[in-house]
Amino acid sequence: MSQFRLVAGVDEVGRGPLAGAVVAAAVILHPAQPIIGLADSKKLSAKKREALDLEIRSKALAWSLGRAEVEEIDQLNILQASFLAMQRALAGLAVQPDHVLIDGNRCPKMAYSMEAIIGGDAIVPAISAASILAKVSRDAELVLLDQLYPAYGFAQHKGYPTPFHLNAIRQYGVLPIHRRSFKPIKTLFPH
Repeated sequence: MSQFRLVAGVDEVGRGPLAGAVVAAAVILHPAQPIIGLADSKKLSAKKREALDLEIRSKALAWSLGRAEVEEIDQLNILQASFLAMQRALAGLAVQPDHVLIDGNRCPKMAYSMEAIIGGDAIVPAISAASILAKVSRDAELVLLDQLYPAYGFAQHKGYPTPFHLNAIRQYGVLPIHRRSFKPIKTLFPH
């Protein structure tokens, strides 16, 4: 890894939820501006993630968010939609990386030197930074969706298939932001 000068870390959030976009981030950290406390976004409190999100945005050499919408998820499948979000995040970087580290076991097809690192969000600072940006962004979107659709509880479960969310879908129906290709919704409402 040290032979590469500019390394981008990439991660996505939102593969498991029944609602909302899948969001990816790409981050190239600034070697002269270290950020203390980077870790897997799922292991940090919301308050800590939000503080780190601001620090990453101000100190990183480059960062970008990418997304794939519900329609794209339903059309492509969640893995391909996740890759699309990653491709969009990388394409949005103001500085092009020499190498890309992806959290997971597979890489999207792109013309970069790339490698997948399982559990990378816990061990590679640039991937940790990407996971934090993506999670803070997606969580904020779900809080806004909660205001539009208060009966569904999006601010609490962030679109994941909790009993509360599944009951709300049964009671109030499927929303335009729901992923119709996902099993619980497909099973509840086979169209």
